[in-house]
Amino acid sequence: MEVDEDKDKDSSKEGGTDEQDADKKPPVVTVDIASVRRAFSALFKIPDYPFQRALINALIILSENLEFDFKYGNKQSVDPSLLNIFVIVMEIPMMECPEYMEAALPAFCKAAALLPVRSQAVLARTWSTFGAERLKEMLDTLHQFITLRVIVGQFSREYFINDEESVIAATKLMKILFYASLLGGVVEDPELTNEDEDLGETDENLHDLLGARAGPESKDSQKTKEDPLGVELNIKPIDCRSPVLPFEEFYNEPLSDQLEMDRDFAYYKTEGGKFSFMNYSFILTPAVKALGLYYDNRIRMYSERRISVLQSLVHGAPPNPYLRLRVRRDHIIDDALVGLEMVAMENPNNLKKQLVVEFEGEQGIDEGGVSKEFFQLVVEEIFNPDFAMFTLNPETQMYWFNPTSFESDAQFTLIGIILGLAIYNNIILDVHFPMVVYRKLMGKKGTFYDLLDWNPSLCKGLQDMLSYTEDDMENVFLQAFRITYKDVFGTVLVHDLKDNGDKILVNQSSKDEFVRLYADFLLNKSIAKQFRAFKRGFQMVTDDSPLKVLFRPEEIELLVCGSKNFDFNALEEATEYDGGYLSDTPIIKWFWELVHEFSLEQKRKLLQFTTGSDRVPVGGLSKLKLVIARHGPDSDRLPTAHTCFNVLLLPEYGTKEKLEERLLKAINYSKGFGML
Repeated sequence: MEVDEDKDKDSSKEGGTDEQDADKKPPVVTVDIASVRRAFSALFKIPDYPFQRALINALIILSENLEFDFKYGNKQSVDPSLLNIFVIVMEIPMMECPEYMEAALPAFCKAAALLPVRSQAVLARTWSTFGAERLKEMLDTLHQFITLRVIVGQFSREYFINDEESVIAATKLMKILFYASLLGGVVEDPELTNEDEDLGETDENLHDLLGARAGPESKDSQKTKEDPLGVELNIKPIDCRSPVLPFEEFYNEPLSDQLEMDRDFAYYKTEGGKFSFMNYSFILTPAVKALGLYYDNRIRMYSERRISVLQSLVHGAPPNPYLRLRVRRDHIIDDALVGLEMVAMENPNNLKKQLVVEFEGEQGIDEGGVSKEFFQLVVEEIFNPDFAMFTLNPETQMYWFNPTSFESDAQFTLIGIILGLAIYNNIILDVHFPMVVYRKLMGKKGTFYDLLDWNPSLCKGLQDMLSYTEDDMENVFLQAFRITYKDVFGTVLVHDLKDNGDKILVNQSSKDEFVRLYADFLLNKSIAKQFRAFKRGFQMVTDDSPLKVLFRPEEIELLVCGSKNFDFNALEEATEYDGGYLSDTPIIKWFWELVHEFSLEQKRKLLQFTTGSDRVPVGGLSKLKLVIARHGPDSDRLPTAHTCFNVLLLPEYGTKEKLEERLLKAINYSKGFGML
């Protein structure tokens, strides 16, 4: 290692010591990684590790000295040779062992956490070349350390996990590994795939669409927090199609479960306050991030409610603290869209009030359950082929925007508002969009990679073309730069990807261009008008939300559609009982025996009956908090439910057969809200 340091010194002398030269030439890690690994491999073959105590003490002293230097030295400039130390230490084979985790690793993490952003970027670029296996080993070491500290920590309402310096330091070091995983993966060029700039040039404002007083979203609302390390590396998580390690590998469930999200959210909203894990959202599970989003949405709702009350006091008008929609079941789309259009015309900020739905002629009071059914019915109608706003791919059962729709842009804007309201009001929808829709909502263009999810057959055909290497491509494929596609009515339409495209055959030199133009037309240009209006409506509700900061497209789909894991064992473990029922009451045992024997469709219907939605919430059924309450002795009454509170009211039937008959009838023929 001394030889390496000397080499570093020599190389630094050759490169000059002038600070301006250092700024022009970013520092690099010069250590020979292969030699380091060979040295550690030979060292740790010595029986009983007689050097271990000395090594641990050396690591502690070294880390403390580095921490002191970074705290009180020049924070903007770090000697490149010092970065070699961090690479070398992370190569120690036994860092996950208790002896090292007790003192050496915490001290090392605290020193690493103080590295300036530029030096962090150098480490990220270096580790991005290490491959999945080595990155996974380093990540597992940090996960093991964080999990250990979370489990043994004595946390309370006075001492939070946000106060644990060693966990914070390890999380900051893990962020460098996170960006290393991004850099080493399949990354798209942001300049070629960002869509926001294109949309901004051609956007009409909301006045043109809805006749409203509202204009485009403010510049302030478009600003989102950017991670300094991401800015330095010029990369965002959404730019990476396939990281070295799956994003899910960075979730730490014990940390997420222990986190007091209400406090963490408060720290997140306070500039320069305590450390917030929401700024390091890669380590948090989608369930706990959804909870953070819930707090943000509720605070906005309460804020709008207070503003409404204050305005009523000042101007004398009756208070209007909620977003109220009154709809008829047989005209639900017309009533919903007209109602939302009136709100958007008057004041789009009213969309950020808490939604309250009332079905005309029904007595249900909306504490959440009525809204759930409202959204379910609206979604069913929106994707009805009679409306012809979306087309269905029969192969994937995914919906896509109809490029030849006769509906106005305002209609698509209002559909976007409905999707945004569902997220804003914490309601899961039964929608079937391909992932590219969520990527486009996050500001990315659709590309060839997105075709696999939406239209696998087309994607395979284009992939075959890209893989073909013979010189007779023109004769084999006979494909010109003119394409055909069908509208929702089955009419065949043609489009030239280039001028006189029908006269230009695709060859080896132009096949990449053809595939790029083909995908760009289908996923972007052909539906630009419809999607622009849809996205605008979505942003009217979510523009001030930390949605883009906290969630990736896959996680937003999870927010919208819920989990696909119907684990009813987890639901049984999480269910609570009331009115005299216990987990070992005979009817409760019968109930779960029947439920576990249900088909998937019957399980969906049971969820719909008891909660108002047949979707699984983010985090799984264990997050549902179902309550089964006794509803009198044996009788012929059907089970009933308070969907607003996830309460199932179950009479104490005398036999398992009667319970099955009554329960199946209830879940199969229930609809609407009336007096129980």
